[in-house]
Amino acid sequence: MAVIESWRPDFSMVRAQIHFTGTVQGVGFRYTTLSFAQGLVLTGWVKNLPNGGVEAVVEGPRAKIEELLARLKGQFGGLIRGAHVEWGEARGEFDKFFII
Repeated sequence: MAVIESWRPDFSMVRAQIHFTGTVQGVGFRYTTLSFAQGLVLTGWVKNLPNGGVEAVVEGPRAKIEELLARLKGQFGGLIRGAHVEWGEARGEFDKFFII
């Protein structure tokens, strides 16, 4: 008798370090990121950078982080010039998402 495995989504935890460029300061970007991340039950932080960009470190299931990126693009698509993402293993060091 063959065993048929059902498809299951991958909920393994990952970490994304994201650098956003463009007009991402002074437009509510960090607070919107906070709201979206909390709604998706992601952990980490977001902060403004001296060069006018925004950096975020986000941990959670990859699909949820990708959803966060899609929502931010939908909200700020005309203002975001670039979003460089470095993926890695989650460290589990955060218990919530916050603004630095």
